[in-house]
Amino acid sequence: MQLSGSITALATPFDAARELDIDAWHRLLEMQLERGTQAIVVAGSTGEAAALYDAEYDLLLRSAVEFIAGRIPVLAGTGQSNTAKTIEQTRRAAALGADAALVVTPPYVRPTQAGLVAHYRAIADDGALPVVLYNVPARTGGDLLPETVAELAGHPRIVAIKEACNEPERMQALLELQCKDFSVLSGDDPTACRAMLAGARGVISVASNVLPAGFRRLCDLALAGKGDEARAWDTRLRPACDFMGIEPNPIPVKAILALQGIGHELRLPLQVLPDRHREAAAAMLASIEAIEEECLRLLAA
Repeated sequence: MQLSGSITALATPFDAARELDIDAWHRLLEMQLERGTQAIVVAGSTGEAAALYDAEYDLLLRSAVEFIAGRIPVLAGTGQSNTAKTIEQTRRAAALGADAALVVTPPYVRPTQAGLVAHYRAIADDGALPVVLYNVPARTGGDLLPETVAELAGHPRIVAIKEACNEPERMQALLELQCKDFSVLSGDDPTACRAMLAGARGVISVASNVLPAGFRRLCDLALAGKGDEARAWDTRLRPACDFMGIEPNPIPVKAILALQGIGHELRLPLQVLPDRHREAAAAMLASIEAIEEECLRLLAA
């Protein structure tokens, strides 16, 4: 498996009672397919995975696999704070039809680099699914260093890394490890264009929940080496990417989705976007819809 292009880390729609809204989930999936998203992540951090019950995880993933029907890869978030539980969750995702597992570094426990090597090798050796490493120190309290990634990248079942650290030096060190069988993907929307122009093969994005056509265009331009056009388009997307950071993820993106009629609520301890941001959200929705309409016209031309 070689992952590339615009990959959306999907939000999980909840209704007004904070129950799964499967109709809204299907509308979100349909929008992603229609507008060019090249893979999806189910039950990652953007999908509030920590707030899902096992039966809900199963329903979300099973329904996504059935709806997508092999048209694009479906990645499942399976990372836990314990190796054995991560293996169990990865097997669960495989049984439900996922194509790969997105495995975040174990949250909270802060293993050593040697511990991370042992953790990921154990998951990959189990063989349930191809493994995508996921490094996001701001959320987990641990950092998967490039020299550690180098020890893991040669494993035949470890196929990619999603890197959320936005330093150019970090990305460059990882790009030196990229090969036919191991892809480097940006996990940071504001710097994804820069990463792809440097050689990264794509982005696992939050903002593409609401800008699927916009991010597909960004990826197409950047991966084609059209630097000036990609940077100009990135400038168009930047206000939306900045908006997604005004409150912890996925609060802002779910506010825009709610305005689009896709879900309403988050689960505690997360709360909906504060009223002080409501005017900005409405303005951002108008900007996002204009960008998407432009992209769709370009696709149809």
